[in-house]
Amino acid sequence: MRIIAGQFRGTRLAALGKGDPGAHLRPTGDRVRESLFSMLAGGRFGEAIGGARVLDLFAGTGALGLEALSRGAASATFVDSGRKAQALIRENIGRCRAQNTRLIARDARRLGPGSPHDLVFLDPPYGAGLGEAALARALEGGWIAPGALIVWEESAPITPPARTDLLESRAYGGTMLSFLRAG
Repeated sequence: MRIIAGQFRGTRLAALGKGDPGAHLRPTGDRVRESLFSMLAGGRFGEAIGGARVLDLFAGTGALGLEALSRGAASATFVDSGRKAQALIRENIGRCRAQNTRLIARDARRLGPGSPHDLVFLDPPYGAGLGEAALARALEGGWIAPGALIVWEESAPITPPARTDLLESRAYGGTMLSFLRAG
């Protein structure tokens, strides 16, 4: 895995091999990330990455938040409860020499009150039903700004939760990206 574009372009991220099923780590592949960020950079959903405050829930390796920082996001907050994931996020932040980052070592479904973010990545373990609870908690806790773009990665189509609208979904093999707008 590597950072695809921007300031950190070409930086290799900490290797996982094919992932770590025991730690529920399944990094978003380069091809899916490239497609995702091409859509975001092209303004498909009306906003730019530049200056965005990014929230990366179930951050895993931190690749999505770091890619956004590389492309001009103002800050990135990474949330993950797994010790292995936290170590990988710290290592990858260091590899990129990324600034304006924050790591919250907590279950994404148990966030307390927070400050609003404009761009949210939600990549829960596939098929476990954790995304719905985490997104609801982030909305309740003020972590997601009104009008924020939420990118939810899952293995199947999702049902948009209350206070969100589904804009579009795209399938990439066994990965489904759903784009939502916070109300």
